[in-house]
Amino acid sequence: MPRILVVDDEPKIRALIREYAEWGGYEVVEAADGMEAAELAKAHDYDVIVMDIMMPKLDGYSAVKEIRKTKKTPVIMLSARGEEYDKLFGFEIGVDDYVVKPFSPKELMARIKAVIARSKPSRISEEEVLIYKGLEINFTAREVKIDGQKVQMTPKEYDLLFFLVRNMNIALSREKLLEEVWGFDFYGDDRTVDTHIKMLRNSLGEYRNLIVTLRGMGYKFEKIEQ
Repeated sequence: MPRILVVDDEPKIRALIREYAEWGGYEVVEAADGMEAAELAKAHDYDVIVMDIMMPKLDGYSAVKEIRKTKKTPVIMLSARGEEYDKLFGFEIGVDDYVVKPFSPKELMARIKAVIARSKPSRISEEEVLIYKGLEINFTAREVKIDGQKVQMTPKEYDLLFFLVRNMNIALSREKLLEEVWGFDFYGDDRTVDTHIKMLRNSLGEYRNLIVTLRGMGYKFEKIEQ
């Protein structure tokens, strides 16, 4: 049974999520603040964490940073604010998705299901390690190395890179990337893709040019033959 850690200082919100989650077959653990959430996440394993931003003791962003020191558990943030800056900051520290309050419990459950599905190892029967010069992309280990040094990326950067590489030399629109990498119809605009591509290119350093911009359309990963 998948386990969800629900973190919110409002008991009514936690109760609402618990009701729908348990009805959907999930086991639910609750935390009332970011400090408690960080301690629970370090001590136990969860399939996904649903985390409010504005909380006492430790806010949601700080809690995610603390959790990311030891765990890569997918995180969905609950926010009363829908500004693009807040979302992009969250993505940069490793948040997987956002749901803006007030939210639809059914939509939240759909997003939880999508995030858990994406976090499971892929069964695509393709080469598990791609090596190009000093760049090594290991799908099985979910690692990227440059000249033998592991590159630190956010979970979404890994998802985006792996999808681009698995569809090497194929032109991919922003809409296609949103649909496949985010796993559902994204409630926002395609600047989210552009922001993550910029982050990914920065992570790839000298190999940034392998991600080619297709003006007016999207992107593709283009391996240069040696």
